[in-house]
Amino acid sequence: MAEQTPKAWRCTVCGYVHRGAEPPDWCPVCGAAKSEFEPHAEPAAPAAAPAPARRQCLNCNYVHEGPTPPDECPVCGAPGDRFRPLAEQPAAPGAAGEAIEVVIVGAGIAGVSAAEAVRSASPDAKITLISKEQALPYYRLNLTRYLAGEIGPDDLPIHPESWYADHRVELLHEAEVAAVAPDAQTVALRDGREIPFGKLILTIGAHPFIPPFPGSQREGVSSLRTADDAGAILARLRPGMACVCIGGGLLGMETAGALARRGAEVTLLEGHDWPMPRQLNRKAGDLLAAHVGGIGIKLRTNARTKEIVGDEAVAGVLLEDGDTVSADLVVIATGVRPNSHLARRAGLAVHHGVVVDNYLVSSHPNVLAAGDVAEHNGALYGTWGPSQYQGNIAGRNAAGAGVEFGGIPRSNTLKVLGLDLLSIGQFEPEDGSFDVIEEQSGGRYYRFVFHDGRLVGSILLGDTSLSAPLRMAIETGTDLSGLLRRRPTADTVAEHLAKTAER
Repeated sequence: MAEQTPKAWRCTVCGYVHRGAEPPDWCPVCGAAKSEFEPHAEPAAPAAAPAPARRQCLNCNYVHEGPTPPDECPVCGAPGDRFRPLAEQPAAPGAAGEAIEVVIVGAGIAGVSAAEAVRSASPDAKITLISKEQALPYYRLNLTRYLAGEIGPDDLPIHPESWYADHRVELLHEAEVAAVAPDAQTVALRDGREIPFGKLILTIGAHPFIPPFPGSQREGVSSLRTADDAGAILARLRPGMACVCIGGGLLGMETAGALARRGAEVTLLEGHDWPMPRQLNRKAGDLLAAHVGGIGIKLRTNARTKEIVGDEAVAGVLLEDGDTVSADLVVIATGVRPNSHLARRAGLAVHHGVVVDNYLVSSHPNVLAAGDVAEHNGALYGTWGPSQYQGNIAGRNAAGAGVEFGGIPRSNTLKVLGLDLLSIGQFEPEDGSFDVIEEQSGGRYYRFVFHDGRLVGSILLGDTSLSAPLRMAIETGTDLSGLLRRRPTADTVAEHLAKTAER
């Protein structure tokens, strides 16, 4: 009789796929508990079950090294009680002693996470991390906090400079890759150097999307993607200066809040009926609009930019309705696009981003991709948490681990604005088969969206203390049909989730 094929289990927090008869006690990628695994598909060898060691921020997914949490998260500022324990990652089977050459192009959180994972899985691997920037790899997620004055430049780096030497990671600063040759297994730099690789991990991120309206090249017009961008904005900024942020999404909101904190007169332009339309429904968007108005930001909705006007320097923003908003500084925050040009020229499969499989391997077996540039099952995540997880998995796989990424729910949080917010999963119903329970009271707004008795999405505004049990309920597909039959209020749902977390 044929041997029974063992099951596979997917971590609903980070997308790691474990193969075996039972899920592991702890996820080796993010440290999630056994209860956060769901049946997935096909077979493979089970991973080790390490004991909890590090800590992860439940708000932004930052991983803190050490058995005790920090006083506050250095990325999002969440208090220490919002950290959960993680497990140490086991080494990749058979990886120890293998002196594989791994080259990582791009030193954002995906690239640094990949380097960490390679070194953890393969003590003898040669690791080269290529950064286009002069600065040490830093928390891009923290740029708005830096712009707001909540943290200083010394708080931006992910690791001190000594970490790279201590972990034998060769970090190349101001090194721009000119070409990638997958078959020859080499990376060519602009300065003429050629670097060989056994495995290549592309973590080259994304660039700001600048709509094709005239005037975007005028002096005083900027995006906010790099530490240099933040420095240039701060160098120009003066209290009372008229500033315009184009784009009312997550980055536009945080940038407007940061500039307002610095004493600027800020106008935020959003082309939709309410801010953050990709993350919030109308009611939550209106509540957010009221909040930003209360902290001195002038929000204009249905405001579409026609032109950025001025002579050499910016003087204002002309809208399609004919109004002109005065501006001495304009920050464009209208989304990003993956940096896929190197992959295209190298002959890799590219759709919107570099197409990868569940192992984050591209169309060439020796090239992997992770972070903002990677397109997995048609999804480009474009946020910090998935980039960290994918970088970790890509690094482990470059060292031979064979770890799968099964996808994770999208979630968004706000910094800088002084308003707690979490948006996760599907927050709008598709049809009448969905149940929606929402409530606004006491400075907070709860919205829970259910389908087939399971929580599939939520918005928490003003109070995000339910973040941990909420994520768990969505990511594990907890059956809440019994609760729904009792026709609960939003407060009842919240109480149930809190009690479930306590158990």
